[in-house]
Amino acid sequence: MTVEKNDSIKEEANKQHPESTEHTEEEKSAELTKEETAETIFAEEQTEGQAVNEKSPSQEQLRALEKSNAELEKKLQEAGNRYLRLQADFENFKRRTRLDAAASEKYRAQELILNILPAIDNFERALQTEANEDQAKALKQGMEMVYRGLLDALEKEGLQVIEAVGKEFDPHLHHAVMQGQDENFASNIVIEEFQKGYMLKDRVIRPSMVKVNQ
Repeated sequence: MTVEKNDSIKEEANKQHPESTEHTEEEKSAELTKEETAETIFAEEQTEGQAVNEKSPSQEQLRALEKSNAELEKKLQEAGNRYLRLQADFENFKRRTRLDAAASEKYRAQELILNILPAIDNFERALQTEANEDQAKALKQGMEMVYRGLLDALEKEGLQVIEAVGKEFDPHLHHAVMQGQDENFASNIVIEEFQKGYMLKDRVIRPSMVKVNQ
């Protein structure tokens, strides 16, 4: 009897104040919405945190990347050094090629002159003999003309006679085969020449064969 009376009283109250019931339902709905929103935000933050953690490299990955970068830099530096060495070698090769070509052009007549020098030596020895008869004198004169013509042609190619007698002995220019004693010359002076020496421009192609004073 008491329970039924209470229920009846509640129903009568709801009928008289229906807005209080609606307000309570709205509050409950708002609270549920807040809870759902909080859970959604928390879930999103958790997801974003996981994504950041997945995107961010670990310390091991960072160390591996740094090591790889250092190795690449070392290889690049080595490749650059190899390139510089190759470039320097190529420049040296070009320079040597130019020098060899210039020397070849400058001394192109050397082999020919060396082959002719023995003939000039024979001419000089023949011209040192005394000619008594007219025919011999004419022959000697002809030989002198040929000899002079040969020397002129060779001089045009850069041939020069090395001065020896009266000059200080120079191992680059003279080949000493004997030593002598001559009061008219100082020590280490060439006092006699046995065979002339020659230079082709600035190169000694045959040193003078000489006697040097002690």
